[in-house]
Amino acid sequence: MSRYESKPWLARYDEPMRAWRAPERSTVLQIFRAAVEEVPDSTAIAYFDGRLSYREVDRLSDGIAAHLKSQGFGRGDRLAIVLQNIPQFVLALLGAWKAGGAVVPVNPMYRERELAHVLADSGAVALVCSERSWRQTVSAVVPGSGVRTVLTTCELDLQTRDDERVLGRVERCRDEAVPDLLEVARSTTDPVEDPGLTGDDLALISYTSGTSGVPKGATNTQANLAVNAAGLGGGTALPAHGTIFALAPLFHITGMVCQVVTAMDLGGTLALAYRFEPGVVLDALLEHRPAYMVGPSTAYMALSARPDVTRDHFASFALLYSGGAPLPPAVVEGFRERFGHYIRNGYGLTETSAGCVVVPSTLEAPIDPATGTMSIGVPIPGATVWILGEDGGELPFGEAGEIAVQGPMVVPGYWNRPEETDAALPGGRLLTGDIGFMDADGWVYVVDRKKDMINASGFKVWPREVEDVLYTHPAVREAAVVGVPDTYRGETVKAYVSLRPGTDPDPQELLAYCKERMAAYKYPREIEVLDELPKTVSGKILRRELRSQN
Repeated sequence: MSRYESKPWLARYDEPMRAWRAPERSTVLQIFRAAVEEVPDSTAIAYFDGRLSYREVDRLSDGIAAHLKSQGFGRGDRLAIVLQNIPQFVLALLGAWKAGGAVVPVNPMYRERELAHVLADSGAVALVCSERSWRQTVSAVVPGSGVRTVLTTCELDLQTRDDERVLGRVERCRDEAVPDLLEVARSTTDPVEDPGLTGDDLALISYTSGTSGVPKGATNTQANLAVNAAGLGGGTALPAHGTIFALAPLFHITGMVCQVVTAMDLGGTLALAYRFEPGVVLDALLEHRPAYMVGPSTAYMALSARPDVTRDHFASFALLYSGGAPLPPAVVEGFRERFGHYIRNGYGLTETSAGCVVVPSTLEAPIDPATGTMSIGVPIPGATVWILGEDGGELPFGEAGEIAVQGPMVVPGYWNRPEETDAALPGGRLLTGDIGFMDADGWVYVVDRKKDMINASGFKVWPREVEDVLYTHPAVREAAVVGVPDTYRGETVKAYVSLRPGTDPDPQELLAYCKERMAAYKYPREIEVLDELPKTVSGKILRRELRSQN
């Protein structure tokens, strides 16, 4: 038995983690239906002043499933959801699963080019989006895709508060030719037939950038989601029927598993507030009194920076977790000093269906004395973590190498990409591309990334995708994009360009050009013009030299 397969981290488990057992329910639908049976009249979703019970969510999602089936949507078909954190996201999600299909969660910040790729690659045949997204972006993309069924919805529905801080630009702009999601959901009260999903059935195609720079779809199964959500709910001893505040976006794997499915597993309430705005979040914390929240360290920094924040805003929490962006020890200690709560680290990827390494709920993460890096935690129950060298062999404790993960939360592969599946998941063991080490006690630390991926506030940005946009500008001759340190976002995107002869665009013009064509978290925050970009003898641009200048 190898040093890692001996699982030294088991000695770090607290009582909730030691007591945890794999869930009997292998699908999210089974988890949801158990909650409907147990607490039918309890609040499942809170959205500003709106409330939906488990019974109502069940009935409304049945209506959506019935409509999808009437349009020919069936087992294995894919529904794309392009929505912010609103109740309709959850209704559409359950509706797709009840119809026997899978969901493609799409970042609502995507522009036409990005959305077109996801729709084409996933083969989505149905789509749900906001009325505004339909008018601004989606309607231009759908005609060239395989999508044949569209439902739109308005973010002003299912609440009456109309908080201008996040909903101020939302207006009703219904296209009468497109059915309304809630009208469809309310059109029938008949339950749909159980599709008979199993744990092996596809639940999500979650898009993440790959080694080629083109987003690829991780195939999260029903069992992947069920086991991780149950592990969070049981392995951290979160209170049953408590409230989870959705700090992370629902389209992200963290929001999907650690918020949506975990709330169902607990028979609890999922509190939504459209999108992150610090003042709105603070108001929601006082109103909903959640027990649990997870989000990037940048969100906690933003909340802490509000002049009106008090200890009372966080008084209801049993647990606070951070993931998706580096968590500096100074932020943890500063937050605890001001608000009385310790923020725990968690680590995961889309390919591990959210968390696979976590700080136990009754322990604190050690800090590596040599680097000052805070541990991301220990492998969760069912997961095995290795640290591998360049040759794929296991490295000794304390030595940095690539982090590899295996367990029931790891996806079986990438959608229609067998070669990339084989490369990333040899023998079912995921090669994460992250560099880290494990100490002799089983604590894991992340120290660097093997790939050139940029991690900006928990969002992953692949340099080539940004470069491809820059290259479409008529003045750009060469382009290279790197991640540079940023005190707020962890990393931010910086581009270096050389220009075509006879051109002299202002860097702000190039920034605006990118901003118009890319999601907000992707476009460069800084562009520097050089006469020539550094290259190898063969002509390959050396990103590492540019990165070292920052």
